[in-house]
Amino acid sequence: MAADFMNAPVAWLAWTGLHMSPWKIIGLTGALMFGGRWVVQFVASRRHGKPVIPRVFWYMSLVGSVMTLAYFVFSHKRDSVGIIQNLFPAFTAAYSLYLDIKHRGWHRDRASH
Repeated sequence: MAADFMNAPVAWLAWTGLHMSPWKIIGLTGALMFGGRWVVQFVASRRHGKPVIPRVFWYMSLVGSVMTLAYFVFSHKRDSVGIIQNLFPAFTAAYSLYLDIKHRGWHRDRASH
């Protein structure tokens, strides 16, 4: 029953003509978050005048990968290419986030004004 609800079109979005199920919204949000991390990295690098990867980059990578992975695993899509494509970045982002916290502490990105 829950799987049917998650794959059914969202009624209040019917006027758009797009098939937007809850799983598709989760997948698109994850894809936007995963892609948006590059904007965050670009802004941080411009601000510092050198290549910089802020911690939020790893959070966005992890959350975006997990959301799109969930879409490919649990929706009616069940696409093995999408699963593989998002499984490895999720692991890498989680490990990089772990290393960042381990070596730089929890409050690394706080600005000291």
